[in-house]
Amino acid sequence: MKLKRFTVLCTALTLTGAAVAPAVASEEGTHRLAERLREAIVAQNFKDVIDLTPPASGAALRSAGPREKYDASPAELMNKARARMALAAGKPLHQTPNMDAAIIELDPVGRPKTVANVLLSPQYPNGVVVPVKHKGLSTDQVRYRWWDDDEWDANGGKGTRDVLAGRENAAIDFSSPYPASVLKLMVGFGVLRLADEGKVDLDADYVYDPNPVRAACGGPSVKKIRQHFDEMITKSQNESTCALIKMIHDLNAWDHVNQTFVDLGMPTLMVTGTIPGNGGRWIGSNMSGLDTAKLLLLVNGGAGVLWTTDGGKQVTRNELSYSSRKFFQDTLADQGHNEMLSTPNWCGRDYPVQGLPQQVPARWIKPDGTVTVGDAVYDRDVRPCNEAAEVTFAHKTGWVDTTGSDAGIVKSFRGKDKRNYIVVVFCNLGTDYVDANRPADPPGVYPVLYTQKYAQLGKAIDNIMKNI
Repeated sequence: MKLKRFTVLCTALTLTGAAVAPAVASEEGTHRLAERLREAIVAQNFKDVIDLTPPASGAALRSAGPREKYDASPAELMNKARARMALAAGKPLHQTPNMDAAIIELDPVGRPKTVANVLLSPQYPNGVVVPVKHKGLSTDQVRYRWWDDDEWDANGGKGTRDVLAGRENAAIDFSSPYPASVLKLMVGFGVLRLADEGKVDLDADYVYDPNPVRAACGGPSVKKIRQHFDEMITKSQNESTCALIKMIHDLNAWDHVNQTFVDLGMPTLMVTGTIPGNGGRWIGSNMSGLDTAKLLLLVNGGAGVLWTTDGGKQVTRNELSYSSRKFFQDTLADQGHNEMLSTPNWCGRDYPVQGLPQQVPARWIKPDGTVTVGDAVYDRDVRPCNEAAEVTFAHKTGWVDTTGSDAGIVKSFRGKDKRNYIVVVFCNLGTDYVDANRPADPPGVYPVLYTQKYAQLGKAIDNIMKNI
């Protein structure tokens, strides 16, 4: 009975790819992963972050209902950063933020070994460990709610619209932070799944002719689908994302893509309500930390059965072809925006602190060692951090005013402390939230978007995984 109770209640469970086997890690070790993740999150003391649009002053901004949420361009971000630094209305955060953090530790052949999922919110200020079903890497004990800025501000962080039906009696009630540009992982999966089905040719031109034209999506363009995909992931380019969303609409395939997530045991993943004519309006997207980690587990491509759905389907890496997985992996590994859980783009700065010790992809490094990603210019020589780097981080970041997110695959270099894991963090502390006494960004340089507590958390998580 003790073993059964532990299996149900503890997030961190010992797993193999094909079936549950004799424990690889001790009961104490698996429980420690979940508890150490919870402790690392709580230790950041997020409540001392400054809210630049606290509920009283932000009410007018949010009174028109749900707002569109897109990553801003570098120029827009720099203008916003200057304006925000001049604001005097900022106040300490009035309540605990909402955070959904998940880790899947991988064995040497990429199968899930242990998993931890922790939620933080005003209802769970000390964090709550999510009970995970070991065979499916899933939970039915969370009542996920759609994110709403007003509800979080004025309703104690409680949402009112259910993401999934039938969860009314779940033990944990949690509003899922909007995923921001991490939703592009779902778009990427949809494109590659359709490519594997013979419905999309990555090397074909896609003529993007938006109707109506939407500012965040840009005007007409003609590019290879492969190029749109690369720009969407590595530079988080919204124009390319809109084009790919529209392309999936052109094929009448979004219902198919969303149903695939359900069929594969990732029901919280969905892209809904986008505009068929231009691929815009992304606010109807949802992702939980646990299901996002599973999506990355599939992309990573471990051996054997990765998980088994409640319906009995055994999910393997073959849900995407080798070529699709390789393309997805390589594109994530070329991420240009390394500035949330990892911060090497600002190598050597006193602020923000250095996070997860990642190597910056050579693609973005100029001869002087500084990094330029599209229009985003970083002023630091990253070569010293690359020399000291311990891991690669194939990941996707996301940011809007009320979202900070990062999700990726961490692999250590040979000769460094061994770790091989997936990490996902979604939180509502976006660009409207800053650290007290944050220094001003240098003129013309891409601004620090987040509280540096994310970087501190990334480093703490990596230390956990080094020593587990």
